[in-house]
Amino acid sequence: MPHALDEVIPTSFDEGTLRALCDMDCGMPLLYDRIKQSMTSAQQTASFLKKRSVIEEEYARAMSKLARSSAESYASAEGKAGSFVTSWTGVMRTHESLADNRLRFAAKLSEMSDELTTLAKEVDRNRKQARETGLRLERNLQDAEAGVEKARLRFDATAEDLERLLLLKSGESAKGGELQAGTGGSTSGKRTLGKAIGKSGLLFKNKNPNQILKQEEDIRARTSTASDAFRKEVLATQGTRQEYFNLQLPRILRALKESAEEIDNGLQYHLVRYAFLYESTVLGDGMAITPVPATEGFGLKSAAESIDNRADFKQFMQNYQVVHARDYRGPRREGPYEEGFVRARVVNQGNTGTQGKAAAAAAAAPRPVATRPIFGVHLVDQMARDGVEVPPILEKCAEAIEAVGMQSMGIYRLSGTTSKVQKLKAKFDAADWSTVDLLNDEAINDINIIAGCLKLWFRELPEPLMTWELYQGFIDAAKVENDRMRHIRMHERVNDLPDANYATLKYLMGHLDKIRSEHESNQMSISNLAIVFGPTLLSPPPGTAGGEGPGGVHLQDMSFQCKAVETILERYAAIFVDEGEAAA
Repeated sequence: MPHALDEVIPTSFDEGTLRALCDMDCGMPLLYDRIKQSMTSAQQTASFLKKRSVIEEEYARAMSKLARSSAESYASAEGKAGSFVTSWTGVMRTHESLADNRLRFAAKLSEMSDELTTLAKEVDRNRKQARETGLRLERNLQDAEAGVEKARLRFDATAEDLERLLLLKSGESAKGGELQAGTGGSTSGKRTLGKAIGKSGLLFKNKNPNQILKQEEDIRARTSTASDAFRKEVLATQGTRQEYFNLQLPRILRALKESAEEIDNGLQYHLVRYAFLYESTVLGDGMAITPVPATEGFGLKSAAESIDNRADFKQFMQNYQVVHARDYRGPRREGPYEEGFVRARVVNQGNTGTQGKAAAAAAAAPRPVATRPIFGVHLVDQMARDGVEVPPILEKCAEAIEAVGMQSMGIYRLSGTTSKVQKLKAKFDAADWSTVDLLNDEAINDINIIAGCLKLWFRELPEPLMTWELYQGFIDAAKVENDRMRHIRMHERVNDLPDANYATLKYLMGHLDKIRSEHESNQMSISNLAIVFGPTLLSPPPGTAGGEGPGGVHLQDMSFQCKAVETILERYAAIFVDEGEAAA
């Protein structure tokens, strides 16, 4: 899942967006508001996950309580015994497994909710710190600009005093009108100059030239000081401005953008994780209800199908007779001979005369013995016995499936009813299997019965189709990482198969290749078909871990068993189809 998340959630920082934010005057308030929105989304999601966690926990605990109480209640009640008890116990155990699965899901949801809440609080704290820092730096820049304005006003005031003094000394006050006419300035400039001249007369009234000269020196000194102070403020403010816009503002915006991405990516991560956990939980429920063929389990369907009502009833009859036969006194079956009593016999009312005798003779006759059995018989033996190139059961089942079941959802993955599969098996194992017509048989109504019968035939072969002798060779070939080399090694091992096994595998792979071509409808891709047939066609020899005949589970090799079948099916045309056949 981490690799998939890397593809969905970007991990690199978007420098282009940061530069665009730096050029905007409203960059910081924009990020403040965006983080607030993301926090609200995270809080709403955390609230949903927490409530969902509570619902799942209540559901799981109620189901677990129901399963335990139902099991205890049935144990104390006078219900049926036998296979029904075993099935009922399995059903209750399955419900307890479902409850445990949902409890784990609820715990994960609660954990995710807490993580989202913690993330939102941390991002909010970082946002406030960045906001305080940004406001402080903005105030510093504003204060510096205000200082520049004050220094400018002081400089303007001293410059105005110096101007008035110079005008007075030069006698320009008497020629103010001419100066005003000669400047060609604006109306405001004329008013300012006239005002300055007017004030100069009041400022230097009744002062002798020495006093005016001293006053001039003092004003010039103040003007120089004000000019230096103004220049200093301008330079300091310029440095503060450059530091703010070139260093501090990008740093603050980066911190805010990282906080926004942190909470956005965190929220998306938890939503993706929620979807993954939900899918895993539902899959776990499905595995508990109907375990896959590669694992041993007692699902709901198999539990229900395992009930044998007839055997249970016979056992009940025997137990009941032992316990209650002496306590019950019914009408006597035999009476005194003198009363002309005749022993009662069970007579079939529908069969009288000749028909009755024929039925009795048929009932007494032995059942037909399978003279050409195909289940549990070595592949080479049965093909040599019947003089065929491909096992007839494979041909018949494949033709029926290709006729009506190519687009059946989950073909070969779903199993038919066990009792009906066994019934079809008995027909093939009868005295003459050649009379079996699947297209006109009741099994055609559920194509999964035919598919299940074919899988059962492969599982019951005394030796798996791909042979014990070549098992390790196929596994080693499946372990090759390079696709081309794996194909070559697998092709070599297939060519090493006995003729009967090779012909059977070729026919089967051709059939599965047709099934695979309809995967958009039947949802059976190459990998799905390999999972179904891998452990059946390729299983470890007896005496090794998991070596218990066809379909044996060798845990460390299971993935390679499936990979071997997947490679053969994927390269079916290259391995089996000759150029002449392909052209035809």
